[in-house]
Amino acid sequence: MQYDLCIVGAGVGGGALAQALAPTGKKILLLNRLGSLPREAENWSPSALFTQDRYKSDERWADALRGGEFRPAMYYWLGGNTKVYGSALLRMRPQDFGALQTLDGESPAWPISYDDLAPYYDRAEAAYHVHGRRGADPFEPPAGPYPHPPLVHSPRVAEVAEGLRRQGIHPFELPMGVKMSHEDPGTGTFVLRETFEAMGRAAFDGFPDLLHLKCDAEVASVEPAVAFDNVDLVTGADVTRLVTDAGGRRVTHVEAVVDGEPVTFSADAFALCAGAVNSAALLLRSASEAHPAGLANASGAVGRHFMRHVTSKFYTVASQMPNPTRFQKTMAVNDFYFGVPGDPEWETTPLGHVHLMGKHAGWQIVQDLGPGAISLDEADEIAAHSVDWWVQSEDLPLADNRITLGPGGGIRVAYRETNRGAQEKLMDVLEAALRPIGFDRFLRVPMPLAVVNHQCGTCRMGTDPAASVVGVDGRAHDLDNLYLADASVFPSSGATNPTLTIAANAYRVADRLAERLG
Repeated sequence: MQYDLCIVGAGVGGGALAQALAPTGKKILLLNRLGSLPREAENWSPSALFTQDRYKSDERWADALRGGEFRPAMYYWLGGNTKVYGSALLRMRPQDFGALQTLDGESPAWPISYDDLAPYYDRAEAAYHVHGRRGADPFEPPAGPYPHPPLVHSPRVAEVAEGLRRQGIHPFELPMGVKMSHEDPGTGTFVLRETFEAMGRAAFDGFPDLLHLKCDAEVASVEPAVAFDNVDLVTGADVTRLVTDAGGRRVTHVEAVVDGEPVTFSADAFALCAGAVNSAALLLRSASEAHPAGLANASGAVGRHFMRHVTSKFYTVASQMPNPTRFQKTMAVNDFYFGVPGDPEWETTPLGHVHLMGKHAGWQIVQDLGPGAISLDEADEIAAHSVDWWVQSEDLPLADNRITLGPGGGIRVAYRETNRGAQEKLMDVLEAALRPIGFDRFLRVPMPLAVVNHQCGTCRMGTDPAASVVGVDGRAHDLDNLYLADASVFPSSGATNPTLTIAANAYRVADRLAERLG
């Protein structure tokens, strides 16, 4: 069958494209490596997820700088890595789309502005059922109200938020994508359903959602898209190559292995949404006589400028103040996103974003600190008194931070971290604000290379075909009918979670594709 559009990858970008274009009536094919992640008791089993790695891909990537291999935190089910994400959905700041000086160098400008994405951010927030309170973050860009009111803090989190306000900090309700419906008509705030509260510490960040209350890409976009008769979904499809015509200007079909058998799929246009690492790897594997360095790679930029955010877990412990919270992930801080007000040395140096994680248990602290660092009894005591933060800062799109192919076509990652000093300063200023309100112990856990859930930048968007892979419309400079609509096109990472920006940009690219498809 000849399709109007073939989309490779049913994660955030591919799902948004399919959902946006389904009402056009055009014949759309959506290909994904796996089907739906099974809904089973093991979804909430720590041992199944973190000891047996039950749902994680078993592939290995090579560390090109340090040697050896690592098992990346990659999930290829429908919805991609959002099947185990934490549902935090934030917009990038308008300044993130311009050139920005960071501690370790300049972050480049995008060829589009915040205003170009603003209406698509609105659409993404609606699709992902984002709960929040506009204006609670005094540093967020202007926009209309969130689709749903915010999640309410637990008593302990509310107490910490008030303590931070006394220190001059502006904590706010973290925008979260959750499919829930119980709102308090008296206050207009969101009340956690009993079933959601039962998940709590046991099953949020890093866990699949047995209840499908987390609004992941499968729930938000893939399921609505495939409800249309003109959208075909093929799972179990491992796409191995994109093939062009003899002139090399048009992709004619993709080659895939479906349930162990080689299959080809043809279309008039193609959209690659396999994630930053795999989109770049697939283009490199698609090298041909017309494209000897890899498909869409006349610039040499495919695979380069890989980013993943500088990230840490930050356990902050108030030894005299228990934290019985089960669902903790409701608060964030952006006061230091662009610097430290009043500090001459750091006032104009971006530090990044901080939000609460799902409540961590002692066994997770043991796992984070490594073998022999701490006993389980001590970790349990820490967990009983800890408020647990996720800290992320922008890393820079260095040309030598890149994805290449090793022998046999395996993925090689060369990555040197930047802006670690800014992240340490961010934890310093948060620690200074927390000490006066009873916190007396702090544990910092930098995330290893295997944590690639915020991967971006390997097929950057730009107006110069000699320095970028795709144009402003998402179409590859070197081809007439190949588009990219995942995080690979990001010229920079900002310091916010990428999910909402991926979805917003995919909706924007969908409008361009709709024009093309007529």
